[in-house]
Amino acid sequence: MERLAAGFRSIDTTALCDADKSLRVMDSAIRPRSAGIRILGPAFTVRCYGDFFAVLRAIETAAPGDIVIVDGGSSEIALAGELFARGALVRGLGGIIVDGGYRDIGYVRDCELPIYSRFITPMAGTTTELGELQVRVTCGGVPVHPGDLILADDEGIVVVDPARVETLLTAATAIKLAEARVIAKLDAGATLSDCLGISAHTEALRKGEHSALEFLA
Repeated sequence: MERLAAGFRSIDTTALCDADKSLRVMDSAIRPRSAGIRILGPAFTVRCYGDFFAVLRAIETAAPGDIVIVDGGSSEIALAGELFARGALVRGLGGIIVDGGYRDIGYVRDCELPIYSRFITPMAGTTTELGELQVRVTCGGVPVHPGDLILADDEGIVVVDPARVETLLTAATAIKLAEARVIAKLDAGATLSDCLGISAHTEALRKGEHSALEFLA
């Protein structure tokens, strides 16, 4: 994981999505609420609707570095708050993502633990149901399986099959290097046409041919 973390520090979710258009990207309504934003870790999944007891169980069960992924049915009910964040920090978890509500934002906004949610609301759920842990869930409109790799930054949250991470990081790194060369040329006064195969791509599309826009730098 340390090697993957080092690789992720040099790229971003935009490069990952450019490398693979089939990546699972969570709904942009799942927004960062804390000071910490970047996430890299395996998913520890939770399914609970209107009742947050399963989230407490997850925080006390997940391993250090795990990302607690909560399928709350997109309900505007708080399924976690300040105590959950503090408890997750004590246990060394990597973040909390709730497709539902989060509260105690006065504390959370300065918290170093990455916390994402769909809503902010003062109304909490109940604690009378066990819920489900480590099952396939839906969070932010995409399926998430236990152990899927969760990557997040300022751009959004992506979910990756662990078996594909190495290939994806290699491709994304190549894209970032190519973009860096383009940026250097633009800074030196070149145009986008000098850096990208716009003319060739345009002509190919006009002819109905298969084509991909390519970096020239």
